[in-house]
Amino acid sequence: MKRGLEGPPPEERPTPAGRRNKQGIRIDPEVEATHEPRRTVISALVEHEPGVLSDVSGLFSRRQFNIESLTVGPTEDEDRARITIVVEEPDPGIDQVEKQLRKLVPVIAVRELEPDAMRRELALVKVAAADPAAVSAVADMYDATAVDSSPETATFEITGSRQKIEAAVETFSQFGIREISRTGTTALARGTDRTAAPETTAQPADEATHNETYQTADDD
Repeated sequence: MKRGLEGPPPEERPTPAGRRNKQGIRIDPEVEATHEPRRTVISALVEHEPGVLSDVSGLFSRRQFNIESLTVGPTEDEDRARITIVVEEPDPGIDQVEKQLRKLVPVIAVRELEPDAMRRELALVKVAAADPAAVSAVADMYDATAVDSSPETATFEITGSRQKIEAAVETFSQFGIREISRTGTTALARGTDRTAAPETTAQPADEATHNETYQTADDD
C-alpha cells in the first residue's frame, strides 16, 4: 500500500526562496534585501486644527522614521495647512511614510515631490564681525541680508536651497559662527502641477452644485 502525499518526491518539489529565521518563519528576500536610503520631500495637506502636528510627529516617532526636517504653515485656504517633510529612508520606508500619513484622519492629501520641485530654506546666521569688510563680502556672495549688527557680531538672513545654506554656513565659519537657526525645507511643485491636493471624483449634479464654491476656491 502506497503511503504519503500524492505528488513528486521531496527532492523534486519547488522550494520557496528565502531563508528561515530562528522561529522557523521564512523571510521574503525582497523584505530582507538592502535598499540604499535616499533623501526626498513629502508634502501633506492637512486640516488646520490643533493637534495635527502632534499626530504627524508622533507617527514618525513610533515608526522610527528618519526625519531631516519638518515644517508646517497655513495655505491659501485658512482651513488647511501644509506640512513639508524631508526624509532620508530606503524606498520601502518612504512608501510606508506616505501610507501611514494617509491613515491619519486630519490628513487630506499626501504626495512625494519630484526632484525638480522648488525647495527653499531660511537660515539666520550670527557670526563674529572682527573683519566687517570680509564678512560683508561673504554675505554678498550668498545674497545674504544683514538683519542685525553690533561691534562684535553680525546676523544674516539667507534664503535658498539646502545646498546654498550649507555652503554659506561653511564659508561664514572662517569668521567664527556664534549661533545658527534654520527653518527646514518648504517646497512646492513647479508650474501648474499641484503639490498635494485632494483627489477629485465624479459627483451627481446636485452635489456638484452644492460644492461649487468649495471647488472654485480649491482650484485657485
